[in-house]
Amino acid sequence: MEKGQYCEDHKRDKKKAITKVKYDLSNKPFYNSAIWKATRRRVYERERGCCQRCNRFVFGKLAQVHHIVKVKDNPTLKLQEDNLRLLCPECHMIEEYGEKNKKVFANFFK
Repeated sequence: MEKGQYCEDHKRDKKKAITKVKYDLSNKPFYNSAIWKATRRRVYERERGCCQRCNRFVFGKLAQVHHIVKVKDNPTLKLQEDNLRLLCPECHMIEEYGEKNKKVFANFFK
């Protein structure tokens, strides 16, 4: 065996090792826009980098800004700061997919 390689008995099954979460990519150009990045920065500063659900400090790009009313439900609210919450990745998954799926996502953040 070469260094860094595994034998057939000990190789991980990549399909089983990776749990895929489906994301809506239709809004990707919006999330890359300068106006969104400025709004996101203002929400981050408003909350002083703390998750509004669990109150933990979230550094930089790990901080996620959540739309209370989803963009697809009401696009006019997508830049309204009172429709935005700063969340850590764990709380964002719970907000998006519900408390019942908390155990499913717990392994993502260990």
